[in-house]
Amino acid sequence: MPTPPPRKKRLVRAGLLAAAAGYFASRPVEDTVDGQLKCEKWIRDDDSKSEESKMKWWVKRLIGRPKDVRIIWPYPFTEGKLFVMTLTAGLEGYHVNVDGRHVASFPYRTGYSLEDATALSLNGDIDIESIFASSLPNSHPSFAPERYLEMSEQWRAPPLPTEPVELFIGILSAASHFAERMAVRKSWMMYTRKSSNVVARFFVALNGKKEVNAELKKEAEFFQDIVIVPFIDTYDLVVLKTVAIAEYGVRVVPAKYVMKCDDDTFVRIDSVLDQVKNVGNDKSVYVGSINYFHRPLRSGKWAVTYEEWPEALYPNYANGPGYVISSDIARYIVSEFDNQTLRLFKMEDVSMGMWVEKFNRTRRAVEIRHDVRFYQSGCYNGYFTAHYQSPQHMICLWRKLQSGSARCCNVR
Repeated sequence: MPTPPPRKKRLVRAGLLAAAAGYFASRPVEDTVDGQLKCEKWIRDDDSKSEESKMKWWVKRLIGRPKDVRIIWPYPFTEGKLFVMTLTAGLEGYHVNVDGRHVASFPYRTGYSLEDATALSLNGDIDIESIFASSLPNSHPSFAPERYLEMSEQWRAPPLPTEPVELFIGILSAASHFAERMAVRKSWMMYTRKSSNVVARFFVALNGKKEVNAELKKEAEFFQDIVIVPFIDTYDLVVLKTVAIAEYGVRVVPAKYVMKCDDDTFVRIDSVLDQVKNVGNDKSVYVGSINYFHRPLRSGKWAVTYEEWPEALYPNYANGPGYVISSDIARYIVSEFDNQTLRLFKMEDVSMGMWVEKFNRTRRAVEIRHDVRFYQSGCYNGYFTAHYQSPQHMICLWRKLQSGSARCCNVR
């Protein structure tokens, strides 16, 4: 194969993030993913700018220098030269090998599940000759419910109260998220077992695999804390789970307030209740971290078409990982849905903002309470809700909360 002519000012940017990070040495042990260094060292770090031959370099190293010089590898990409890059997924993150040698590892973001990955993209000035995929699992690696589910009476939900409650919490979850649900049961959901004034339930749609649904049914029958909504789980239908949460909080467990959160959200229930009560008992309320004057994205992964949302702006809406509405708003949503007059949009948090806006305009003024402690991007000390928490962090946060500390577990 002839070597292509060199191109001026051309950078081969495959693995550009790894290359940029490679100029800073990884710290051993603490900066590892599955035991692999996040960034291998690819360049000389002895501050020498001269281009010494290998023999000269070894002679100088044997003689000794005032500064330690380590053996390092050359930059793994060369202009016009073919290379084989292998991407593998481990327990903690992704690993990149070039021509059989490990070059970089990237940890999954907190709360990430492999099943959330839908595509692989390579960006940069690179020509792809071929792609080969192997060892793809038939089901998600986490599908081993026996590893997570503890069929113990202590984790079962208590019977539903016969009287109205202060707060109902609907938790959005996916059928295969066994570990996430178990972590919630063993952490902040414990609050609901000690208080008859708060009830929490998972809302789960069906999975495309029969074996997952079979395990989900067993889990639901034992723990008595799962509401299975009768459709196949897709992003565009998540909004129907939110409608189901509102209906459950109005008709099944009449509640003064209805909260929606995700199964990777840790909730300080007492703090959420205090914040809601501060608004006033006789008011319609909408509480969360509010996004003001957001515009829909018209391109990219999260693009929204003009047919889906023709308006230039979204209504003001609370971030989806955790927000609260008063029961009159929940009843309005259910009534509009029953009458087939409820406008549905695939982004459930935007939909809630839209419904609250219409309620405010046509029914009654709504007190909107914005508080950044309903945290969207992870966890920070003093949180009301902490998003993107792994099962391990859920348990850690609960232990800290039991000791009187509302400090995060994933911040050094």
